[in-house]
Amino acid sequence: MTFFGSSVEYGLHCLLHLVEPFEQGQPSSRELAEFQGISPSYIAKLFTRLEKAGLVVSAEGIGGGFRLARSPERITVLDVVDALEGNKSLFECRNIRDKCILYGKELSYPKRQSICSIHAVMIEAEQRMRESLGEITLGSLADKVRSKSSVENRAERMKWFRKRLAERWQRADGTKDKQK
Repeated sequence: MTFFGSSVEYGLHCLLHLVEPFEQGQPSSRELAEFQGISPSYIAKLFTRLEKAGLVVSAEGIGGGFRLARSPERITVLDVVDALEGNKSLFECRNIRDKCILYGKELSYPKRQSICSIHAVMIEAEQRMRESLGEITLGSLADKVRSKSSVENRAERMKWFRKRLAERWQRADGTKDKQK
């Protein structure tokens, strides 16, 4: 069982590609999806949520695409999680103790009015997790990823996106269509 769906992983990977600015235009959701080998419609849905949450902004037109709405140091992993998954609880208490014979209607054992101890532990764990995710920024995550990838790898990534953006401009000018 996973707590977060794949949307968080794909969303974070896409956003990491937006940390470094592009000279001419911005990657589209389709290009980000193609680069990662995943469904363009799925990434488009993620970017709709990210834009609604104020994490990215879109621009239309040939050079259009997505860019971060604020600096990567001001976007936390928690911001992305909440945008893509919502602020859902880690644990749903089923009030099992209410069904327990000691707390049930059959006996006169007093029901506890306080929160269930198990639920309290889960609430604390969730608070700690959210605090931890709120301390990690997209900028610091990008730095970690950058430190693990080679200069060649980063250059190839930028080359791939530059080529796609150039192809967009060519299609708009009609030069590519004339060559066919």
